Amino acid sequence: MPHLPRFHVVITAVITVWLGHGPSNADPVPPRERIEIQTAAGHRTVDATVLVEAVDGGLLVELADERYELLPPASIAGRQPLPDAPAEESPRDLGQRILAELPAGFDVLVTKHYVVCFDTSRDYARWCAALFERLHEAFVNFWSKAGLDVVDPPRPLVIVIFADRRRYEAHASRDLGVAADRVVGYYNLLTNRVTTFDLTGTDGVPRPIGRASSGTAFEILSSPAAAGLVATLVHEATHQMAFNCGMHRRLAPVPLWVSEGIATYFETPDLENTRGWRGIGKVNRPRLDHFLATHRPGDIAAIVTADDRFRAVEGPLDAYAAAWSLTRHLIETRKKEFVGYLRTQATKPPLADDSADDRRRDFEAAFGASPEAIEEEVVKAMARLASQR
Repeated sequence: MPHLPRFHVVITAVITVWLGHGPSNADPVPPRERIEIQTAAGHRTVDATVLVEAVDGGLLVELADERYELLPPASIAGRQPLPDAPAEESPRDLGQRILAELPAGFDVLVTKHYVVCFDTSRDYARWCAALFERLHEAFVNFWSKAGLDVVDPPRPLVIVIFADRRRYEAHASRDLGVAADRVVGYYNLLTNRVTTFDLTGTDGVPRPIGRASSGTAFEILSSPAAAGLVATLVHEATHQMAFNCGMHRRLAPVPLWVSEGIATYFETPDLENTRGWRGIGKVNRPRLDHFLATHRPGDIAAIVTADDRFRAVEGPLDAYAAAWSLTRHLIETRKKEFVGYLRTQATKPPLADDSADDRRRDFEAAFGASPEAIEEEVVKAMARLASQR
């Protein structure tokens, strides 16, 4: 079945007003400071890492729980340097701190790489956590073998799971606005968290009569709707991995065709397996069929040079399908060049801005051909792939 629409949270309105520069991979460790903040809501103090300082004195900072915050210059009442090394915080302490921000009733599950905050059944939280751990291992192994320098995220990745869609939408509306009722999960670049809800018993996934409200594999995978739901979890968790392992930098001008292409390349579920997902790069049939049904000449060149098609009210699924098709083709035929392209994108600083010409130049320098020339290859390759049913 067609996958559900995704909403990739990107903060765009503020980028053009920031004129400073962020650290590159070769820059020294960003400074830590205690910052006094005064706004109409009151006074507060935060200990944060300064990632970007604008020429007007505004700051982009990272807080201890991995959230990014944009501080206008007028809100900064004082700054004081701190020692470089912050006090270590255990994953459980991090989880408890996040619980204080969430509605009553949440609990914490800590795994090797994740802190899962949930108010649904522990069984469902465990199933999701196991899915994310498999993705984590597969992601690092795949890109390391491809020659890309990726690392285990230095801190636990945070997942928030609500018990039902109503509670989820009430929370998600602060991030997504009116789009909250159209997605079942999302990754937020500012909070660095994946937020979703218990998918059993909703969106067409039935809860068997007489069984407890727990997220067992049977409940999750027993409906055709499960394909899109499991794909969403993997898709958003792939974004989170990519922005925390050194592949992408949060709030950097990473082309959406790259970030969404990689997420769709990883997302394909395996409903014959009780784990729901176990492979990378399998044929994503909904994306393939959609691409062949909707492609028009120039579509791939359009997503290479701009992101507007992903954010359009109508037709964003066309852009996602094109991104999957382009990414799959490049990984299958030009993996070394694709890895080189990812290295180039990883050097882009937060809040920088690339023009359409910049993006075209990066693409052509990496792949030795224009987007239009590679588009012809992609269309032929996808047609061949579809014929192998």
